Amino acid sequence: MTRSFHLRSYRAADEDAAIALWRDTWQQAYPSIDFGARVKWWRERWRRELAPNATIVVAEQSGALAGFVTIDATGYLDQLVVGREHWGSDLGNALVDEAKRLSPDGITLLVNTDNARAIRFYRRNGFVDAGGDVNPTSGKPVLRMEWKAALRRPRAGGDP
Repeated sequence: MTRSFHLRSYRAADEDAAIALWRDTWQQAYPSIDFGARVKWWRERWRRELAPNATIVVAEQSGALAGFVTIDATGYLDQLVVGREHWGSDLGNALVDEAKRLSPDGITLLVNTDNARAIRFYRRNGFVDAGGDVNPTSGKPVLRMEWKAALRRPRAGGDP
C-alpha cells in the first residue's frame, strides 16, 4: 500500500502547525479541557524544552502537517500527535517506527491512564507497562510504558 504521507525532519516554520495540531488533537481526546487556553504555555514549552532538546519528525500530507513525534537523546518519547482524520491509519505506526529507529536502545513514555485508545496503540506497537506515575503538570495518574528492541539471538549453528 502506498503511503499518502511522508516523514521529514521538523523545521522551525512548522511550529504554528505543530502547535495547532497538538491543540486540536488533545481537544478531541479530552473535550472537557480547554486546550486553547493552554496554547501559550505549550508554545513556551515547545520552544524551551522540546524543539531544542528532542528530535522531532513530522508526517506531512499534501503539504500539511498530519502528525509528529518527539524523541530525546535518552529515548523519552514526549509527544506522539496524529491528526484526528488519521487515527486508525498507518501514520501513527510510521511515527513510532521512526522513533524506534532514532532510539534503538529503547523508548520510554508516559500516557494518561484514562486514555485507553493510546494505551492500546502503544501495546500494539510493542510497548509494555512499566509502572504508574503522576503527571507533574496535571497531577493525574499516568502509565509508564517502555519499548526495548528484541535481543538478537544467534541462529542455530552459531551464525548471527
